[in-house]
Amino acid sequence: MAKIAISGMGIVSSIGMNVEENFNSLVQKRHGISRLEHIESKLNNSIFVGEIKLSNKELEAQLGLDQAHNFSRTAMLGAIAAQQALKSAELTTEGDQLLGFVNSTSVGGMDMTERFFYEFLISDEYQRFIELQNTGVNSKNISDFLGICGISTTISTACSSAANAIILGARLIDSGRLERVLVGGTDALCKFTINGFNTLMILSDDLNAPFDNNRKGLNLGEGAAYLVLESEKSLQNRGKQAIAYLSGYANTNDAFHQTASSEAGDGAYLAMQKALKKAELTPTQIDYVNVHGTATPNNDLSEGRALIRIFGDCVPDFSSTKAFTGHTLAAAASIEAVFSILALQNQVIFPNLNFREKMIEFDLVPVTATQDAKLYHVLSNSFGFGGNCSSLIFSKHGE
Repeated sequence: MAKIAISGMGIVSSIGMNVEENFNSLVQKRHGISRLEHIESKLNNSIFVGEIKLSNKELEAQLGLDQAHNFSRTAMLGAIAAQQALKSAELTTEGDQLLGFVNSTSVGGMDMTERFFYEFLISDEYQRFIELQNTGVNSKNISDFLGICGISTTISTACSSAANAIILGARLIDSGRLERVLVGGTDALCKFTINGFNTLMILSDDLNAPFDNNRKGLNLGEGAAYLVLESEKSLQNRGKQAIAYLSGYANTNDAFHQTASSEAGDGAYLAMQKALKKAELTPTQIDYVNVHGTATPNNDLSEGRALIRIFGDCVPDFSSTKAFTGHTLAAAASIEAVFSILALQNQVIFPNLNFREKMIEFDLVPVTATQDAKLYHVLSNSFGFGGNCSSLIFSKHGE
């Protein structure tokens, strides 16, 4: 199996506006969960979110956008993180037909279309934002801003979206279609998703507590993260070394329910099983699992049962980092991919915040303090509505 190298990464989240800031927050147990500030909602004082404390005006200034732009907040966050990833990989885009872009988003431009919904009917001033309801337009804005001229496409499979973007990028390299692919996801907070998840009754009125027996639900978040995937040939030609490898991946569907995971964790089990097979690894070779861990009653129970089905009585160290960032929806898998690679680079496991009491259904306790560890292979899980389940395995350079 050809190895898929990772040569760069970039990230923005509620715990930092670059890779270094995110890493420092993780090891120092500094979360980014707070009350809403940039959106007026009837839920402002009753829920917590992982909000990036920069206004749209500040993001526009950072990117140097003119006043007539049609970037959504989602696209702006994505452009900042994607820029970082290309810089980290020491890549330029000009004339590079072998560099592609696989983006993912679920919110897309809804933050702008809902903002100007009534104005659309009476004024032409904001109608340039209407097309942002198409998630692909947000990807095109990022791609054009970066000057990417190779294949560009968009994936939207709810909370597994960025994992599937990473998988598609790897397959484009495996098939020889591309040599380099910028992959990841971006989502901004907006009223539509806040109200939607509130209707599902899975938002917590407290800090989210993944895998805790008394967990009350998730905190929504926003952010973006991207990886640069490369073939070994491309790396060698550029004289650059990989920072890690994508050694295994899989996407499955448990076809159980529109929003709930199956109680036995069928989709999660199959995704992990197939990712291990792709990586040619046994369960005992996984050193750490960055779990999906949304802190909802259904997800944590389903994922925990799937972990036991895969690992038996020897479940490796695991933690959910969503207690730091909130659940960033389509961006979650790429944000947690960056965290998984940081764990490998720094030989450290990040803590599962807010955990107090193990679940009564099984004997699983996450890592609750920053912990040094010998890590060679890290498994990262991401599960979405519609039963769409994806698992990624990241391996240390040289392993």
